[in-house]
Amino acid sequence: MRRIDLLALADLLEGTMQMVWADGTDPVLVVHTGGVVRAFQGTCTHEYFELDKGFLTGGGSPGPNGEPAGTLTCALHLSRFDLGTGEALDPPAELPLAAYDVVIEDGRVLIEVPDGPLPVNE
Repeated sequence: MRRIDLLALADLLEGTMQMVWADGTDPVLVVHTGGVVRAFQGTCTHEYFELDKGFLTGGGSPGPNGEPAGTLTCALHLSRFDLGTGEALDPPAELPLAAYDVVIEDGRVLIEVPDGPLPVNE
């Protein structure tokens, strides 16, 4: 396992998302909703399109403490993803988003991922 430093928590306001580049090459979307920071692959599982161009909405599965996680809609074909689970809710996307374990340490947002290439669903 390895940890990748993504950004300062202070730079990610509640109700927002930000695209960052892990290892300088892999897009990771960091989302702050319901008081929880989550990280997902940065591109839609249907077609390669950056998810930070989409938008956040309410709904979705509850997070770990029952808080509403919300959903993320891809701007290209309007596929919607559950931010609690990463599952695709609307076609044309069928595969879930790869989700990464988030660690907040010293005011920084990090992800813990296996050694090797960043896992993504395509």
